[in-house]
Amino acid sequence: MAATRNPLFVLARFALGVATLGVAACSPSAEFGLPRGLDFPAPDAQPAAASSTLAPARGEVIGRGPVRVALILPLSGAGNAASAGRAMANGARLAVDFIERSGAANIHIVLKDSGADETRARAAAQEAVDEGASLVLGPLRAGAVRGAGAVAQAANIPLIGFSNTGSVARPGVYLLSVLPETETMRGLSFARAQGKRAAAALVPANAYGEAMGDAFQRAARELGMPVRGVFAFANEAEARRQVEALVPQMMAGQIDTLFLPDRATAPSFAILLEAAGVPREQLMIVGSSEWAGDGPIHSQLWLAGAFYPSIDPAGLEAITPDYRARFGSEPGQLATIAYSAVLLASNSALSGTQPRYGPHVLLSPAGFNGRDGLFRFHYDGRGEYGLVINRVAAGGAEIADPARLGGLTRNAAGSSAGGGAIPPVGSSLLPRAY
Repeated sequence: MAATRNPLFVLARFALGVATLGVAACSPSAEFGLPRGLDFPAPDAQPAAASSTLAPARGEVIGRGPVRVALILPLSGAGNAASAGRAMANGARLAVDFIERSGAANIHIVLKDSGADETRARAAAQEAVDEGASLVLGPLRAGAVRGAGAVAQAANIPLIGFSNTGSVARPGVYLLSVLPETETMRGLSFARAQGKRAAAALVPANAYGEAMGDAFQRAARELGMPVRGVFAFANEAEARRQVEALVPQMMAGQIDTLFLPDRATAPSFAILLEAAGVPREQLMIVGSSEWAGDGPIHSQLWLAGAFYPSIDPAGLEAITPDYRARFGSEPGQLATIAYSAVLLASNSALSGTQPRYGPHVLLSPAGFNGRDGLFRFHYDGRGEYGLVINRVAAGGAEIADPARLGGLTRNAAGSSAGGGAIPPVGSSLLPRAY
């Protein structure tokens, strides 16, 4: 295999975009993010009267409802983060359009620029607090969420950030993102349900690989699934040595599940395993949400029948025509997550009760019924998506198991255990951990 063509040399390749979570909006009368199993009122037919006079807002104001919600995103500067921020702002605009067409104008959004550093994010959050925001959505990057979250917490205002780094979550600072333990638990739970008994993982020797490897070990431990090893590689030579060490156990049936989260190198591992003579039918390959939409993975014949978790793409598909018509480009799934956050914020069960956006509603164990599946927030601030299981098929993928919650567990104190960073799903905007 020539080094210049081997995907094993593309270890630094970034997966771009983020897993999305569209809140249910099938018709203009649909409730937005209605907590499941709880009896809350439908959205107000007319905007409720504002409880107080709000200060003038600095930033673009989107919508006309009485409750103020700040949306802090990286809108300026070069690079992927600013592109992502602008796409998310567009998603928010589409969501407000939908809300107002439905007659449920409960909120207005004040869009603020976090720039590229934590200092600007803190300043934007303080400005939102001073202007009377009842909720802060964003920022995007982990450091920005950490800084803005501290400001919001000090003012007793909840913040829902978009970072996929679980360590920045805490009570009152929630993450609308997919975490590594969520998807890893989903994938291994599915393998366990198919009768698989013992697993190993091959992960890149970088921060992403470390996060996914740790999540893999936690999930396997909780499922009672023996781990035969987590093997890290930094180059092709190391990858070959790791495969050589694993093949005897695979041939003997001592490993029947192999976790390959890195989409850049998964096709090369398929070539190495096939060359080693590992019977494909006795080994289940489990990938990550990073596999979604990846052409080389779906065209690698030896990976046919492999499984990976992801957000159901229905929400993104639903907003794409409107997004394309209005903004002249493709949305990417980061636009959908902002769309979903705005719909959630507009839910009258959250925006119209006192205290607004309180944990008694946001932390409903039943979760929320989203357009792309179910989701919920945990006591420690981390979010959890209901993920589908996809089966790799010729030229694409098919859903093998519908979306389910259950990727996180709670400790005795009621908190969810775990943390870390997850790779995004889909195309074009951010590196894996953000």
